Amino acid sequence: MVRTQIQITPEQAKALKRLAAREGKSVAELIRISVDEMLRAGGIQEQAKLRKKALEAAGKLSGPADLAEKHDDYTVESIEA
Repeated sequence: MVRTQIQITPEQAKALKRLAAREGKSVAELIRISVDEMLRAGGIQEQAKLRKKALEAAGKLSGPADLAEKHDDYTVESIEA
């Protein structure tokens, strides 16, 4: 490992400590995971760009019009089929 030093805001530090405790990981591990995710994604994903992609995808999937109301029925049907 390469040791490095970063500066974060007090709010970021508090949030990271809470998340680390909840996840059972160190703050350093959370930062490494975040860096890995950003590198895999090819850089910082801008919220506006992600929102645009989501809106473009909306409506492209097909399924029953009443899926939201009858999802339990459809789940049972698919399991029993």
